[in-house]
Parts: sequence; structure tokens; C-alpha cells
Amino acid sequence: MSSEATKRATVYIEDDLHRALKLKSLEVERTVSQLINDPIRGSLSEDAEDLAAFEERAKEKSIPFEEAVKKLKARGRI
Repeated sequence: MSSEATKRATVYIEDDLHRALKLKSLEVERTVSQLINDPIRGSLSEDAEDLAAFEERAKEKSIPFEEAVKKLKARGRI
């Protein structure tokens, strides 16, 4: 486990997923907590990137969907 502060949480995992997670933990020599924390951290990181992109593009002019479709058709893209 990392040296970062941790918090105990109760999470309900389907039996077959839990068995697979325990087996993978043994195989890759990492704790179940590490195997669970990594994808959660990755998902939250992606969310942060998405929010930053939305914020960056917030001032861009938006165009109606119908107009976007017409432009794509006119360019032969669809």
C-alpha cells in the first residue's frame, strides 16, 4: 500500500469479480486496493481532462446540430 493516507470503504463486488481480483492480485503481486485504486484514479484523471477541455472551449461559438450536419454533407464527409 502506498504511503498516502487511505480511507476504508465498503464496496460490494460481485463474487466472480472478487475472485478474479484476488487471483490477479496474487499474480501481479499488488494489493487488491491497488488494483481498485488505479482505475478509479485513471477515471477521475480523464474526467479532470474533460472538464479542462470544456472550460477551454466554453467561449467558442456553438453551432446548431443541423448546421453541422449540413456542413459535413456539403464537404462529402457523410
